[in-house]
Amino acid sequence: MEDLRFYPTQSSQAAIERAVSIKAGKAELLYVYIDVEPVGFNRGFYTVDVRYFYRVTADAFVGAARPVEVSGLCVFDKRVILFGSEGTAKIFSSQTSLEGLDEQMLRQSNLPTAVVEVVDPIVLNMKLVDVCECHPCDCELSDVPPCICGCFNSELCCGAQGKRIYVTLGQFSIIRLERDSQLLMPVYDYCMPEKECACGGGEEDPCEIFRHVKFPVNEFFPPSSPTPGGDCHPQLKGCCS
Repeated sequence: MEDLRFYPTQSSQAAIERAVSIKAGKAELLYVYIDVEPVGFNRGFYTVDVRYFYRVTADAFVGAARPVEVSGLCVFDKRVILFGSEGTAKIFSSQTSLEGLDEQMLRQSNLPTAVVEVVDPIVLNMKLVDVCECHPCDCELSDVPPCICGCFNSELCCGAQGKRIYVTLGQFSIIRLERDSQLLMPVYDYCMPEKECACGGGEEDPCEIFRHVKFPVNEFFPPSSPTPGGDCHPQLKGCCS
């Protein structure tokens, strides 16, 4: 954001008129105005107009005296085009009022909601110029919200002055569109176990379990017949008859 016009307060403008140089101070973001409108030639896309309001401070050097702190307003406009999908449903909802009747809210449009996340900017440069050196397209400021004017100790000077200040700011911001959507999720039924599990943690008597074990008879008495599939040795006969 390069060469933003600085709109000082009336008390600060008197010091700027007598200043010979200016030193950059800090900038603070006061408010962000956002407007969303659909794009007529491209369905699903929306224009997001954003206006940033900053309070900027600086030190004005008047001769060899101590610098005087000046403050004022800077404004920056930005427009982006983002995809926000389509929605033609009419939305009705109700909210409970603590001090009144529970009335149904008016119908709302299905436009997406624009959200701007931003941090306070950094003052990169600040210069003091005469009116004759100003930009030819420098327009006067209008439509300043009352809440913004209330952030300054006196009224802002938006008319013609002898000297003006231009500020260059650096800022990081994220602009996005949000929309409520419904998700279809599968739901699975659950079943309850029909019998108790006897695996581990039981209190059965070990002696009772041993009584159900079959006695191993073959381990104590050898078999009386050859094992099926085993080797059968033929009888040996003598060589003399």
